Amino acid sequence: MKAAVVVFPGSNCDRDLAVAFKAAGAEVEMVWHKDTDLPAGIDIVGVPGGFSFGDYLRCGAIAANSPICRAVKTHADRGGYVLGVCNGFQVLTETGVLPGALLRNAGLKYICKTVRLRVETEMSDYLSGYGKGDEIDIPIAHHDGNYFADEETLMRLRGGDRIAFTYVDNPNGSCHDIAGILSENRRVLGMMPHPERAADLGHGGTDGQALFRALAGQLTAA
Repeated sequence: MKAAVVVFPGSNCDRDLAVAFKAAGAEVEMVWHKDTDLPAGIDIVGVPGGFSFGDYLRCGAIAANSPICRAVKTHADRGGYVLGVCNGFQVLTETGVLPGALLRNAGLKYICKTVRLRVETEMSDYLSGYGKGDEIDIPIAHHDGNYFADEETLMRLRGGDRIAFTYVDNPNGSCHDIAGILSENRRVLGMMPHPERAADLGHGGTDGQALFRALAGQLTAA
C-alpha cells in the first residue's frame, strides 16, 4: 500500500496519520498543500486533522481550495481511496467529495476526550477488521464536529449503508449520532474521531489499529 498524507498550514495530526499507515505496512509520502499532483502510484490519500489555515473561515474551507485538493478530488472521482480525519473530514465535505457539513458542537465548546463508537457496517475495506455492532474507543478533539445534512441526504446515507460509525453517547449533536460516513463507492471515509490516535498501545489504546490493518490487507490482496 502506498499512502500520501496531505499537509496544510495548521495540520497537527499529519505525522500521527503517517505513523499509523507505516505501522500497517504502508509506504508513506508527505504532500504539501501547494503541490498540484499526487505522487505516482498512490493507493490512498490521508487528509489529517488539525486546524488548516487556522480555520479562519469555515473549518476546512480554505484548505479545500488548495491546489492539492483538486488532485485529491480527481483521485477520489476515479475510484481512489481517501481517508479524511477530523479537519480532514471537514475538508472532504467542503470539496464535495462527501456530502453534508460539520457545524459548531451543540455545546459550543471544544471537546477533547475518548468516546465510544459503534461500527455500523462491515461493508467497507476500512471496516472489514471490525464486526457490525462492535463498540470501540477512539479519541475526539474538535470544536466543529456536529455532522449535519438534510433529511434526503441522511436517508440516502442510511439506505445505502454508508454510515460508518455512530457515537454511543453523542458528544456534539451530530444528526443521527453520525461520527463517520462513506462515499457511494465506499472508498472514501470521513470521520471526526481520530483512529490514528488509537493505533499504538503507548498512546492508551489500539482500537484504531484494525482500520489501518484491514485497509492495508485489502489493498495488498488487490
